[in-house]
Amino acid sequence: MNLLFAASESQPFFKTGGLAMWGALPHALKETSDDHIQVILPYYNQFMKDHFADRLELVKTDITIHLGWRRQRADLLKLNEKGITYYFIKNNYYFDRANIYSYYDDGERFVFFSKAVIASLPHMEEEPDIIHCHDWQTGLVPAFLKAYGLHYKTVFTIHNLQYQGILQNSAFDDLINLSGEHYFGMEWNGLINCLKAAVHHSDLITTVSPTYAEEIKSPFFGEGMHSLLTDKSDILHGVLNGIDTASYDPANDSYIPHPYQHSPEGKRKNKESLQAELGLPVNGDIPLIAMVTRLADQKGLPLVADIFPELMERNIQFVLLGTGDPGLEQYFRDISTHYPEQASIRTYFDEGLARRMYAGADFLLIPSRFEPCGLSQLIALRYETVSIVRETGGLKDTIHPFNPENGTGNGFTFHQSDAYEMLGCIDHALSVYADGSQWSSLLDNIYKAEVDWKTSARVYQDLYQQLS
Repeated sequence: MNLLFAASESQPFFKTGGLAMWGALPHALKETSDDHIQVILPYYNQFMKDHFADRLELVKTDITIHLGWRRQRADLLKLNEKGITYYFIKNNYYFDRANIYSYYDDGERFVFFSKAVIASLPHMEEEPDIIHCHDWQTGLVPAFLKAYGLHYKTVFTIHNLQYQGILQNSAFDDLINLSGEHYFGMEWNGLINCLKAAVHHSDLITTVSPTYAEEIKSPFFGEGMHSLLTDKSDILHGVLNGIDTASYDPANDSYIPHPYQHSPEGKRKNKESLQAELGLPVNGDIPLIAMVTRLADQKGLPLVADIFPELMERNIQFVLLGTGDPGLEQYFRDISTHYPEQASIRTYFDEGLARRMYAGADFLLIPSRFEPCGLSQLIALRYETVSIVRETGGLKDTIHPFNPENGTGNGFTFHQSDAYEMLGCIDHALSVYADGSQWSSLLDNIYKAEVDWKTSARVYQDLYQQLS
């Protein structure tokens, strides 16, 4: 089977957040099948590392893409990385910019990219049997394929339903340029919705956890699309993300000072190094709670703010790394000054420090209001850090409450988006930490966790077979 993946970002090339992590899936599929796998991405000139750029080959130059009255050109580049053929759509006007997203013309940029994906198909090594698209930036690919009468099978993955790719209604004539019969499949509340177009036209729809697949069929989580997704229940599947366990490996992580594996003593050494780095009293016995997160309402930061003074009444240390809402950033910076012996706040992002937090913390707190899958808790499992999470989306599917009676479970969970229920859950976690026997049982469960893409790759192979 020949597979083509289309996305706006993917490791190891371009990463702004969790979306790029899907890029480990093609390699997991390669390990477990003989499928021919290709990937197509935009070429972001300013973000391509030199050791990749130096290996690029020109496949086709001056591919013409029609956007209304505009005629844009695309070059198709490729390279082979670990047995996967990667193609890149190069257009300096759209993609040679200081950032990957957050421009007024993002809609136009990814309409262009979607059309360029279609135009590149004749120039690829292998004609795909299935085209697997990711998130709204490629949502028009299945729609264009159907409109142009191209009979490729399509899979579309929703990584976060909150981001749908909304364009003005005029974009249908100005950019998309299809006959009126195709308007219904893209229109949503008088606007053009790229994600709706994908849901309407794709042969299979997946999202990044089984629980999230059910949640998005409800009004609370459905972001206005719950009725449509309910109608598509027969082709909607939840498949958990994994992580790249070669990259996230505490035994071989150059970012952390003390590599370790299945070692409480290794964790303790990293905790003490982290405490020193962040200006906290060095004490390997005190429980250390970390958050590595975007500072946003979705991530549950208001819950933490609500009970922060009470949290500081516990004998703990708390460290936070992340950026986001300016008000939340300022709140945590200000309040932490009252607890210099207990709290260290860093309102920026640093990959190395994030890794050292995963390695040095005893607990990772993730109180998200909703979470399609979540990667932080998977990384925490890999780094043998105990997660405290709200039961939603992929957090519910991957973190199971520890039961001291029978020793089952790999973390701690709370149900409601409620600050005091969260605080009670933290207290329960701290009581287990204080009990050496229970803590050892919990760590033993974490050591057995499987967080790579292999299981998910097998699920996807079964889904692809349904279409072949």
